[in-house]
Amino acid sequence: MALTGRIVAIVGRLGVYPMVRLSLPARRILAYLALRLEPVPRPFASADLWPDSPEEVGRANLRRALWNTPTGWITSRGDELILNASSDLARAEAVAARALGGEELSLDEIKLLSSDILPGWHEEWVVPAQERFRLLRIQALEAACRTMIGSGQLALAIQAGAAALAAEPLRESAAEALIEAHLAQSNRFEAMRCYRSLEQRLKVELGVAPQASLASLMASCQTASPMLH
Repeated sequence: MALTGRIVAIVGRLGVYPMVRLSLPARRILAYLALRLEPVPRPFASADLWPDSPEEVGRANLRRALWNTPTGWITSRGDELILNASSDLARAEAVAARALGGEELSLDEIKLLSSDILPGWHEEWVVPAQERFRLLRIQALEAACRTMIGSGQLALAIQAGAAALAAEPLRESAAEALIEAHLAQSNRFEAMRCYRSLEQRLKVELGVAPQASLASLMASCQTASPMLH
């Protein structure tokens, strides 16, 4: 991938920087290459982007999409297509790896991991990557929350924990991390509100109660603060 100052953002809404006017075919091909993070042979690209079309039709559609893409954003090497721009997915994955490795995150990095890839896109070439990245970012946000509780960065820990839980409201480990961050900040009201929301969701959607360790933690909090009952 060439580093030219151009960026194709696919974490959250699709965007290109510097901004240029894009046709729908150009948007699709740029998003596709930004998702792949590596050169893609033309036959693979046409088959992925137009899976229900005959091979020749797919190739023709790909040629039109490339013709409609502003000059300089995509280059060729033999039969391979290369995105001549950076993708924010690469940065997001690097940030997630750092969080999973026990490093703290900045507020901007937490915000980066707070969105899915191309929300609202449901094409076959997008969905597996969306599911994989969603799980990665939730795990990374949860890990960052726990890391920053340990280092005393409680405001950022709460931001990370809240983002993880927003992505998966039934994830008990994320709720536990967020509750622990609230309690470390001596904010028992927010901790109890988070717990009660989780408890209600689990009951309605799964017919189960929160795990015993979390229920025990909140029971001790209620005992210490009768007004929270």
